[in-house]
Amino acid sequence: MTGTLYLIPSTLGPGAIDTIPERTLRITRRIKHFVVETGKVARAFLKEVELDHRLQECTYYELNKRTRDDELPAFLEAALGGQDVGLLSDAGAPGVADPGARLILLAHRSGVRVVPLSGPSAILLSLMAAGLNGQSFTFHGYLSPKRPQLAKDLRRLEADSRRHRQTQLWIEAPYRNQATVEVAVEALTPTTLFSVAVDLTTETEWVRTAPVAEWGGGAGAEIQKRPAMFLLLATV
Repeated sequence: MTGTLYLIPSTLGPGAIDTIPERTLRITRRIKHFVVETGKVARAFLKEVELDHRLQECTYYELNKRTRDDELPAFLEAALGGQDVGLLSDAGAPGVADPGARLILLAHRSGVRVVPLSGPSAILLSLMAAGLNGQSFTFHGYLSPKRPQLAKDLRRLEADSRRHRQTQLWIEAPYRNQATVEVAVEALTPTTLFSVAVDLTTETEWVRTAPVAEWGGGAGAEIQKRPAMFLLLATV
């Protein structure tokens, strides 16, 4: 019998452990082997979970964009030996906008059972709150950090949105949030609906959807250095 690879959603911000369902917490508490994006972040989350054993008794493997494919089999050795393994992202759902997808695919190929657990996802929560098209949407991850190329990226997403009547979503490093809003205001059609969801599930949560014409360039200053999701929907 092999163990199970549990996909464990983590909180989207501080003080939000109550957003994790009890079943997810109950399963997580008994696991001793974790594959994590960042060790420090994972241990802080697991401390809030209140494991059935000490954090020091757990084994941690870091899986990030620098992890080589030939390192991944070692992360599943415990599961192949009959023990459960938990996969953790730094925030939200593992395997979604997260390097964990590589390990999940390897688990399937290796005959390890994969079980997704319930919890917060910034992509779905922002889509729910934006009031845009939830029937057809595309998530693009990170766009270009350079303003001229970002403007081209946004105009391309706007054209795709108009052509397919589809909501376009992306994420940005928090320190580039203000620049993202400024470029969107400059590059997009005034009637295009633009939405920003900040600090989801926390006490400082803030979501706004409005035509580009109603977003001032300085609006981005309010969300600088805060975790955010960006969405757009072309209306004409």
